[in-house]
Amino acid sequence: MNNKSKEQPLSKEVLIALRRIMQAIDLHSKSLVKKYGITGPQLVILQELSGHKEISVGELAKTVSLGQATVTGVLNRLEKRGYITRRRSKKDKRRVLVRATETCQKLLDEAPSPLQETFINQFERMQNWEQHMALSTLQRMVVMMDAKAIDAAPILATGSVINFTEED
Repeated sequence: MNNKSKEQPLSKEVLIALRRIMQAIDLHSKSLVKKYGITGPQLVILQELSGHKEISVGELAKTVSLGQATVTGVLNRLEKRGYITRRRSKKDKRRVLVRATETCQKLLDEAPSPLQETFINQFERMQNWEQHMALSTLQRMVVMMDAKAIDAAPILATGSVINFTEED
């Protein structure tokens, strides 16, 4: 038997690599929930909030590249846990302003960075041509998997951004 017959087809190698990526994201998400009681998207939102004295829900949604309704759902859970406070703007009653609490800051002091932050740091170390090649290949895979219409935010997490395994 020669070496070629022992090798897996490249398509299987790609599928294995994709599965490893999905598992890494899932394991990181589960670890965050288990150790800190928060999800990756919640961590991203809390980190963004910690950089502002106060920010509107709409501005926060734009900053983290999520829909306003999604962010509102996440904020509902975070408020119940005491990580954020919300209030109506005195100037414009339609605007809701969000602020991180001291409890949030304590959590952020202990919690690890989100998985996408680690990824971005590594990705930015790649040569420009490697970055473009990786992006082109992944975009092609999105088309191949008929996933072009799926709305996605730049947050590495599995499942729904707001419907994680938390109790309401």
